[in-house]
Amino acid sequence: MPDGSFLKLRPMVPRRRDEKHRVATPLELFFDLVFVVAVSFASAQLHQSESSEHIASGVGTYLMVFFAIWWAWVNFTWFASAFDTDDWLYRLLTLVQMGGVLVLAAGTVPAMTDSDFTLVTLGYVVMRLALVPQWLRAARSDPDLRPTAMRYAIGVTLVQILWVLRLALPEEWGTVSFLVLVAAELSVPVVAERVRATPWHPEHIAERYSLFTLIVLGESILASANSIVDAVEHTDHLGSLVVIAVCGLVLAGGMWWVYFHTEHGGVLAGMSSALLFGYGHYVVFAAAGAFSAGIEVAIDHDTHATGLTAATAAATLTVPVAIFLLGSWFLTMRGRLPRGTGIAVVVLSVLIGASALAPASLVVAAVLIAVLVAVLVATSAGSSSAEAKATDTSTSGW
Repeated sequence: MPDGSFLKLRPMVPRRRDEKHRVATPLELFFDLVFVVAVSFASAQLHQSESSEHIASGVGTYLMVFFAIWWAWVNFTWFASAFDTDDWLYRLLTLVQMGGVLVLAAGTVPAMTDSDFTLVTLGYVVMRLALVPQWLRAARSDPDLRPTAMRYAIGVTLVQILWVLRLALPEEWGTVSFLVLVAAELSVPVVAERVRATPWHPEHIAERYSLFTLIVLGESILASANSIVDAVEHTDHLGSLVVIAVCGLVLAGGMWWVYFHTEHGGVLAGMSSALLFGYGHYVVFAAAGAFSAGIEVAIDHDTHATGLTAATAAATLTVPVAIFLLGSWFLTMRGRLPRGTGIAVVVLSVLIGASALAPASLVVAAVLIAVLVAVLVATSAGSSSAEAKATDTSTSGW
């Protein structure tokens, strides 16, 4: 009997890896909307921590909360790329995961202010366990991928039990136990895919990651808009707040330009490159979320709402931008640019991070990222001209 036929379910067989015109579905786009809320909450709490001069602890808890957001999104995204059946049960379980995201978002405040990770853990476990029935369906529907699917189902379940048990540990074990369980989470796909790789779609994965990048960069656009709002309310700081807004927009635009400079599907050639691409984006996404918090800190410094020094306040913005740029170069452009251009990207990215030490640091950072974009544009124009010349030569018969 076909899998779930009496319930009007489709067999959860793998989708073709070479499927043409594979794009994000309306359900996937709807799913991403709740992550807008979660990222916004995490960035807002990071802003509060940094402005309150608790930078180290704030960044630490932010990275922990952001891992929960990111990892749940990653697992749904890669599963959907391989097994999206879009029947009613698939949709229902996806909505359950979305509910878990909202619980996690509600838990960001106690997690980042009081180190109370109860709600975050609850929301995270809901998101993760809702994917287990999907893996079990895949195991039942496809005998060839059954060992892989069962490893996923068992591995995810066991690690979620450990996350719940972690809540009972003494507070001093918090960071160590977190890192151990992160390693356990990251190892599940490595172990499962070793049996037989799931047929994820390279172009689909590249598009999904691009869309999430737009989500986290969107937070910085909102932060830039807030500086305009504050400028209206603080007319004595009008000029400087407008400068923050303009620089924030220039930096966000430059980050977008750099990230989308090269096509990403080509870097997803095999499992090792997929793991590097998939896992490495944690740094890129987290940095983009921290950048939006940095804009808010810059506003606070300008309106004297924080006691941070000018350099420290600027660093909360410029350092995340530099990390985002370096991460984007490493994951999507490394080895695909002329050597000189690659070196220029790295050097300019580092200089953007160090610009926090310069006078008018945000203006300096904005100018540097404009130079970086100009370098990439010039390189692309040169490559296009060379290709066109080669084409003309080959067609002329000489």
